[in-house]
Amino acid sequence: MPTTPFDRPQAVVLGPEEGESLWQPLPSRGYVTLKLTPENMPFDTFSVGTQLLPPGCHIREHGHRQNHELIFVHAGTGIVDIEGEVTPLSPGSTVLFGRYARHRLENTGSTDMVLFWVFLPPGLEDWMRAIGRPRAAGEAMPEPFDRPADVAEIQRRLKFVPPRQA
Repeated sequence: MPTTPFDRPQAVVLGPEEGESLWQPLPSRGYVTLKLTPENMPFDTFSVGTQLLPPGCHIREHGHRQNHELIFVHAGTGIVDIEGEVTPLSPGSTVLFGRYARHRLENTGSTDMVLFWVFLPPGLEDWMRAIGRPRAAGEAMPEPFDRPADVAEIQRRLKFVPPRQA
């Protein structure tokens, strides 16, 4: 019988503050914690993380040419705009964005919005690392900062779909 990593039970358990964490630039602010990525687990077909989005902040409109994205709202309230259709979000809401679906999320509430996301295949972690700054658990939020000057090139390289033209 062959012995490969896949002929034994496999599991990964991470605590609430475990995982690589990154402060996010404007307009999102808050932070992302990369919980499961191909670098820290035995699977290479998806990545998982959480994102804390403060009140009044949003995730800019974008889409993905090669990925599907699943979002679960753990806490807070807001809206999601998918290709111009706006839907309210509250704890327990689940949203699946297929490839090419342009989407924007906004925290319209008065408390932090906490999102759990799954990205298939993986790759969102590469975006978060490219635009974010390292965060330590319990660290105070830094002053707002802008996205990198080469953000358009990063989006192109990571196969993002650009926002709709206004």
